[in-house]
Amino acid sequence: MPLTHVSLRAGKPEAYRQAIFDGLYRAMRETFNVPEDDQFMTITEHEAANFRYGATYFDVARSDDLVLIQLTVSNTRNLDQKRALFLRIVELLGQNPGIRPEDVFINLVEVVKENWSFGHGLAQYA
Repeated sequence: MPLTHVSLRAGKPEAYRQAIFDGLYRAMRETFNVPEDDQFMTITEHEAANFRYGATYFDVARSDDLVLIQLTVSNTRNLDQKRALFLRIVELLGQNPGIRPEDVFINLVEVVKENWSFGHGLAQYA
């Protein structure tokens, strides 16, 4: 049950943003065995003055098209699955909407399964 937050510079068209949602969901389905309809995602757009990044941190040449992706997930995936997810996201976002690999920044936040409530105030995994 990933909870996905995406941040990017303001000004991209709706089709661009929807392609990000579609690519992320497909990558999670293919590599993390995310169930059908398990889509809880937001995109937040930021004006230039409110979006700062290290343009060359870790020797990666980033541009103003940088997309910051944070996925909160249950701590049930192994390192191979995480690597596969990172690569698949980059591949799919490169295909559509055409984001360069250098401009895809991904962060996973892992939580224990009982830390989720999907509604009704219940801890469905507990």
